Amino acid sequence: MSKIGLETGTGTVSATPFASGRDIELTILMPCLNEAETIGACINNARSFLDRTNTSGEVLVADNGSTDGSQAIAGKLHARVIDVAQKGYGAALRAGIADAQGQYVIMGDADDSYDFAQLDLFLHELRNGNDLVMGNRFRGGIQAGAMPLLHKYLGNPVLSFLGRLFFHIKIGDFHCGLRGFRTDSIRRLELLTLGMEFASEMIVRAAIAGLRIKEVPTTLRPDGRSRAPHLRTWRDGWRHLKFLLMYSPRWLFIIPGIMLVSFGSFVSSITFFGPFYLINDVMLDLNTFTFACFLIMLGVQLLTFGGLSRYYASVTGMLPMSRRATALVRNATVDKLIWIAAVLFVAGAGLFGAATHIWASHDFGPLTDPLVPRLVIAGMTLLVISVQMFFSGFLFGILGIPFARG
Repeated sequence: MSKIGLETGTGTVSATPFASGRDIELTILMPCLNEAETIGACINNARSFLDRTNTSGEVLVADNGSTDGSQAIAGKLHARVIDVAQKGYGAALRAGIADAQGQYVIMGDADDSYDFAQLDLFLHELRNGNDLVMGNRFRGGIQAGAMPLLHKYLGNPVLSFLGRLFFHIKIGDFHCGLRGFRTDSIRRLELLTLGMEFASEMIVRAAIAGLRIKEVPTTLRPDGRSRAPHLRTWRDGWRHLKFLLMYSPRWLFIIPGIMLVSFGSFVSSITFFGPFYLINDVMLDLNTFTFACFLIMLGVQLLTFGGLSRYYASVTGMLPMSRRATALVRNATVDKLIWIAAVLFVAGAGLFGAATHIWASHDFGPLTDPLVPRLVIAGMTLLVISVQMFFSGFLFGILGIPFARG
């Protein structure tokens, strides 16, 4: 075996690959940041798996700037070490995936919370043609003290549920750090995130691209570190949630917009001609009508944001072109939206005109007719929506200019 000198954050480490790049079937990838207490055990377990299963492979450590000698330990145990200057869990993994020599990659944290000696199910499913094989800690078992209760009963279940709801992915544990994949399949996704949300991006982008995804049980045990983990509950949980929402304009904008417009339209319709009485003499009147009109304006604004987001995601290839997305791209033209804006403007002006006519019939004096303020508020609502639609039409056009030229 040939020695390879690798530049790391602490100098040059001599690393010995398990086989030449052309012969390597599996890369076992470990992101590392100050894991001197556990990196040795992880590498030894990984090597024992390769030896036991007679798998041609390498152990690759993507070091993210360790200052505790983790690189030297990995080098002495004949792992291949690469230095990743850009900080972040996702940055380390992106660099490792780009540098991996194996046909497949199995990645896992270097904190000894996963058993790298027991990767048989992952490799089996990869050899069966799956592109991404996810571990499921809830099916395989979470040992006492291995996961904070907040993560176990709230964070992971809620975020995994949202991932399944938003993207129709049948994965029970979105954030398991032990997973395997075909190297070329994941490279084609061109993953971008740098932090902990990289875990969500990989699954979402794989599902959007139509890759074959499989889940296998895996066990999580308490890590072997004496220091605090790098994961920050609220910060990283928010980053995962934010990513899921940004990749789902339907759930972020469109569904809330439809709900607001529907509810606002219903309430405004029953209070348009005067007070509406509920049970126990509860009355909905002008204030309720005004509130409902504001809900309609807010809902339309969210729907506009959703349309713009989905349009941009479609024309840039960020999201696939579904039937509805194709119809949106075809119909969301400047001319059509300006025509819609013009119709709404005329309708709003007509309501204002009707209110003015009633006022004029009373010699522009005090009004007691409860319909007049409703006509004014409804007209103003339509005028605001029409102006928003007018400028949104031009924004759709601006987003489409580079692609129309192409």
